[in-house]
Amino acid sequence: MSPQQTLETGTSVRAPENLTMAAALNAAIRDAMVDDPTIVLFGEDVGPLGGVFRVTDGLYAEFGETRVSDSPLAEAGIVGTAIGMAMYGLRPVVEMQFDAFSYPAFQQIVSHVAKMRNRTRGKIGLPIVIRIPYAGDIGGVEHHSDSSEAYWTATPGLTVVSPSNPADAYSMLREAIASDDPVIFMEPKSRYWSKASLALPVQTEPLNKAKVLREGTDVTLIAYGPTVKTALATAEQATNEGLSIEVIDLRSLSPFDDETVGASVRKTGRAAIVHEAAQFGGYGAEVAARLTERNFFYLAAPILRITGFDIPYPSPKLEEYFLPTPDRILAALSTWEWS
Repeated sequence: MSPQQTLETGTSVRAPENLTMAAALNAAIRDAMVDDPTIVLFGEDVGPLGGVFRVTDGLYAEFGETRVSDSPLAEAGIVGTAIGMAMYGLRPVVEMQFDAFSYPAFQQIVSHVAKMRNRTRGKIGLPIVIRIPYAGDIGGVEHHSDSSEAYWTATPGLTVVSPSNPADAYSMLREAIASDDPVIFMEPKSRYWSKASLALPVQTEPLNKAKVLREGTDVTLIAYGPTVKTALATAEQATNEGLSIEVIDLRSLSPFDDETVGASVRKTGRAAIVHEAAQFGGYGAEVAARLTERNFFYLAAPILRITGFDIPYPSPKLEEYFLPTPDRILAALSTWEWS
């Protein structure tokens, strides 16, 4: 296998036979920057250090400080600068070093990034990608392990996506960078070191499509980002109990793929949503409401949510009790009446 292969669109990709999600994201940024000189990358420690998770490793050396630069420790300033750059023709890719570090930039994202195209009646778009490493299961403290997706999906004007594997990480980040509108790109930290092959030639896929990762007939298990691996493990474990679980990776949280998810729910008649964030007001509540409204007469049981608990993220010694597990998911499914 040669070190460079070709996308169907004609762009280049550096892709070893097996690569981690972090390496896939790195390759996506690098290849996009090769193809488009208007793409710039900046954030806290993304330059010579290569980011705290090494996602941007080597990019400073390859592209130089005019295109890859470290920013001050000021997230509102990072996003505010990106807004100005995008208005004047650049395509910024910025990193919020950890999930909870994005909160100082909340006003910039919600009031300006999400609303600029609408505010200017379509005259000004903001092609900004805001990368947010999120969620737990890495032994981090609470402000390094948040699942903040519900804040962003509740904001019209933002596309919000989360890959669960290296191939999707590459494809989705390329599509996000190519988008003429802002994308919140949520990267599950606990999956940065998961490895998989990247099929070549690479064909990127639309950001707004979910995937059925495992066919089943009894239950639709809906997950995204860090919990996709948990959902697949649950489906495998359930076969020992004679239960056939269909697993869907949402990929795109907003917009939501009603077609793919709805078709699965209508087929199985039962659905459950798995995420790390707290349950009350969490993203799963919107998914459950949406699916119920559109598929009520196909449902054999109420839609379930298996989530983190309604508490701040716990200390590292306790996170194993906080995170959804296959056993917790199967215990929840057992509460249904099965005829």
